[in-house]
Amino acid sequence: MNTAAQTLKSTIALGLIGLLGAFSMANTTVEAARLRIKDITHVKGVRNNQLVGYGLVVGLAKTGDKSKSTQTTTANLITNFNGRLINDNDIRPTNAAAVIVTALVPPFAKEGDPLDVIVSSMADAGSLEGGVLINTELRAPNGEIVALAQGPLSTGSTSVDAGGSSKRTGITTSARIPGGAIMEREIHTEIGDESGMDLVLNRTDYTLASRVAEALSRSVGPARAIDGSTIRVLFPDQYIDNRVSFLAKVENVTVDATEEIAKVVVNERTGTIVIGNNVKLLPAAVAHGGITVSVATTNSVSQPNSATTGGQAVGVSNSQISIEKGQGSLVQLGPNATLQDLVAALNALGVTPSDLISVLQALKAAGSLEATLEII
Repeated sequence: MNTAAQTLKSTIALGLIGLLGAFSMANTTVEAARLRIKDITHVKGVRNNQLVGYGLVVGLAKTGDKSKSTQTTTANLITNFNGRLINDNDIRPTNAAAVIVTALVPPFAKEGDPLDVIVSSMADAGSLEGGVLINTELRAPNGEIVALAQGPLSTGSTSVDAGGSSKRTGITTSARIPGGAIMEREIHTEIGDESGMDLVLNRTDYTLASRVAEALSRSVGPARAIDGSTIRVLFPDQYIDNRVSFLAKVENVTVDATEEIAKVVVNERTGTIVIGNNVKLLPAAVAHGGITVSVATTNSVSQPNSATTGGQAVGVSNSQISIEKGQGSLVQLGPNATLQDLVAALNALGVTPSDLISVLQALKAAGSLEATLEII
């Protein structure tokens, strides 16, 4: 290895160690921080609701679909407006497209409130750019009509076809209509029951659940942790009929943050590796080496006899295989090795992200990695 490469590798190692030092200081700050209950919990039963509907988009510049369902829907629409069709050929489907319309209703939405909707093509439409959604009923899972959607679509991208070539800047078979739906009926949401309510942590943590229950008992009223994510809070007598004010007090109570469990998260598709705090290693020795196999093929033509004597040209493939074995390395990790020791050792091996994933999986299988290995 030349001097420049050694200098670069040393610089990378020092940078990683410095980054780890800053990471440790940042985690120390987080552990000492105070968290608002409104940022780490939600009230059980207070949630979003999903709506879905089947609709028709018109006004497309010959980029609609040719499905039978679109023609049938178009014919029904014309008939509902007292139009008359002589035969099915009167419908030109290329300017219309059958779509699925979806929306998300936030808690406590009222009649007349606008909703954003997403419109997605169902069949072989080329693009929804420039289209307009015809009045569409949006239904809840129980079949009740909750909202009505209509309006011009916004794809946020464009697609152009000409002379057998095409170019696009994004997906044009899905689009949005900001504020394109109007609530027609309210979805009733109840805050708790007759005696109290349940707060649910956004992540399961027994320590945090216990701390939340203790903080609420000291500040607002009786509370206890039921499990690792649920805290039961009783309504004081003065707040039985004034639950919003009680929630306003509850959500601003603060608790001490807890340490996350030791975890290593790996994304094999992108080569991303995130090593959390408190990751420990038991004594282990790690060896790393690589073997590269290269296959090169050269195609040529062989004609043993001349064409005048009946000889025929024959294609011939010549393949060459070479194997390069990388230099192996062995690094020993002592007892109570920390996150910094792990990264410094792996960096000394010069591993790539894909190799690092394999090393981490092997350490976990060997029982040396004292952390949860999560592959996403």
